[in-house]
Amino acid sequence: MDTGDTAWILASAAMVLLMTPGLAFFYGGMTRAKSVLNMMMMSFAALAIVPVLWVLYGYSFAFSPGGNSLIGGVERLGFLNIGVNTAYGTIPEFVFAGFQLMFAIITVALISGAIADRAKFAGWIVFVVVWVSVVYFPVAHWVFDFGDNGGWIATKLEAVDFAGGTAVHINAGAAGLALALVLGKRTGWKRDPMRPHNLPFVLLGAGLLWFGWFGFNAGSAVGANGLAGLAFVNTAVATAGAIVGWLAYEFLKEKKGTSLGAASGAVAGLVAITPAAGALSPFGSVILGLVAGVVCAAAVGLKWKLGFDDSLDVVGVHLVGGLIGTVLIGFLATTAPGGGAPVDGLFYGGNAELLGKQVLAAVVVMVFSFVLTYIIGKLIDMTIGFRIDPEDEVSGIDQVEHLESAYDYTGGSGGSPFKTGV
Repeated sequence: MDTGDTAWILASAAMVLLMTPGLAFFYGGMTRAKSVLNMMMMSFAALAIVPVLWVLYGYSFAFSPGGNSLIGGVERLGFLNIGVNTAYGTIPEFVFAGFQLMFAIITVALISGAIADRAKFAGWIVFVVVWVSVVYFPVAHWVFDFGDNGGWIATKLEAVDFAGGTAVHINAGAAGLALALVLGKRTGWKRDPMRPHNLPFVLLGAGLLWFGWFGFNAGSAVGANGLAGLAFVNTAVATAGAIVGWLAYEFLKEKKGTSLGAASGAVAGLVAITPAAGALSPFGSVILGLVAGVVCAAAVGLKWKLGFDDSLDVVGVHLVGGLIGTVLIGFLATTAPGGGAPVDGLFYGGNAELLGKQVLAAVVVMVFSFVLTYIIGKLIDMTIGFRIDPEDEVSGIDQVEHLESAYDYTGGSGGSPFKTGV
């Protein structure tokens, strides 16, 4: 085992963990003031629940060698048969397991943005438990397990997904769309203003996500090596390109560039480069980022035309961005110096085989996630209920679900400043 590789993956895992609190700020700032705590708590619920399930059975179903191409085996239940000196390539298996755990946490947290303002917290908790168990853990096996009896996308189809464009972003985006349809539109949607209440929170969250994403993508090289360096550079330049693309779209439409657009463009670029970070050249990554910024900026408006209330644009950014990144690998992948792809895409002299593989992987994960998520959401709604009452939604979900408020609206003249109100 290599100490340099081990140190880098440990650091990367910590960076990916930071992405979930970053997402809480990003989503929390985009909601109304009366919903910010609930939005942030949905991310923190994922931080609390997923690690427990990961130890009990999640890691085993995703990466245990005794399974098949659809699901892992039972050899790693409870982290059994893993010692401190058990190796996964050049790093300890515990380090790899910890790194992959952070992917599971952020994936389910991403979904929450699609149902902001209106989901019961108890329903969300049940959803997290069921969804990661029956959707995420199998898909993670399909995409990330390259070992003996590894996943079918990784070892049989051999589609390129460097860090989780399918397993994380298409998966979460399709799930977000399904839940948005199950829960329905927010009360007052299209009628009442539902503007972000704290844009500095949004920018802070985007910055934390960008920082953590270097661990997300460069750490997926599973070593401190040249491939990690390429993924690092591609992550930086694709994200910058997407911000430029998103702002250019805004200037063409409104003659203004917004802070929300800049933050959203950054996330769109990060999403798009995730599957491609190790397969493209830096030049190709800039092109990918520009395309993702423009297309995702246009896609977020589709909810108004199609009539589904994706509160914080999970579909427009994560589903569409994940599809762009996954599919464009078939065009932009390169084996030339400056790239790290196993085969060339169409723009570099390759044939259409890689493109076909990319499309198939994206479509299968999208359909699988959407169908199962819709069923899970419906079952929760039919049993314990998934949506809060309209009156509670109007008054504020934070007070109803958490007995708290993010901001003190009771201050004013009069009364002692030393009274706590307890």
